[in-house]
Amino acid sequence: MTRIVRSASLLFSGLFAGFLVCVLVLENSLRGYDAAVYTQTRLVELDSLDKLASVTLIPALITTAVLAIRARGNDRRVVLVAIALLIVVFATTLAINLPINSDQAAWSVQNPPSDWASVRDRWQVAHAIRTVAAVLAFGLLVVSSQRAPVSSTVRVPADVHM
Repeated sequence: MTRIVRSASLLFSGLFAGFLVCVLVLENSLRGYDAAVYTQTRLVELDSLDKLASVTLIPALITTAVLAIRARGNDRRVVLVAIALLIVVFATTLAINLPINSDQAAWSVQNPPSDWASVRDRWQVAHAIRTVAAVLAFGLLVVSSQRAPVSSTVRVPADVHM
């Protein structure tokens, strides 16, 4: 059971971290463009990317929490740090990114708000923080998976003579 939970935790946290890295690259690429281009791109992003974030982050949090409960010793400590980092991601998203997303969903490409660049900057800084936290969490889970003992029993037939 632990192996399945660990695999699911790795899968969802890896997908989520990769997704955040892709958005970070896209957002960094947009820094050289004007308000209309930025607004249009954000409106396209907001169409479905929140759904992708939800279907990867929520299972990552749940499976990593279950893994933390099932883990033992140093493995548990590493997994607990990973879950703490995922909670930082979740809290940053709720406190900063989602409220900005909600505001940006009402922006007009033809008439973006005058403070669009400062709003963009706040969103991008928060996104960078959560991206680093998600990548570190995934890295810790990978390390944990390599260090975790794999229980296996080797059966030697009774009729084998040495």
